[in-house]
Amino acid sequence: MEIFEAISTKINYWVYIVIMMIGLYAMIAKNNMIKKLIGMSIFQTAIILFYVSIGVKEGATIPILYHDQVHGAHDDHHEADTSHGENGVVESHATDIHINPDEFTNPLVHVLMLTAIVVGVSTLGVGLAITQKLHREYGSIEEHEILELIKSGK
Repeated sequence: MEIFEAISTKINYWVYIVIMMIGLYAMIAKNNMIKKLIGMSIFQTAIILFYVSIGVKEGATIPILYHDQVHGAHDDHHEADTSHGENGVVESHATDIHINPDEFTNPLVHVLMLTAIVVGVSTLGVGLAITQKLHREYGSIEEHEILELIKSGK
């Protein structure tokens, strides 16, 4: 029963692994270049989903403080005097705001995945351009046919 509970609590990770294996299978087993590129995109998407799900914290919010939260309504736009209290909690002496870093998500994971999306789209674009060039040159986008034409010295 413990195994079933461990699997069911982390079902999203198992789904990402299945999606990743589908993409890997398409990249390895298919001979059509377009199908390989689709498999690569599926693989990249699964990895991005995996990392984004790692960066999620239950009950956490985004790490943005608004002007009123830091300075308070009664403050005359002076810098708030802040210091680090116990356990790394930032304390604001001007407004008595206690900011606990555990209440916020780490935005670094999401920013890196935005970069990965841009790289994935760029990679897909280059792959499609190469596939188009191969089709013009060899008249096919099937890997084994292109390799045979290259070996025959076309």
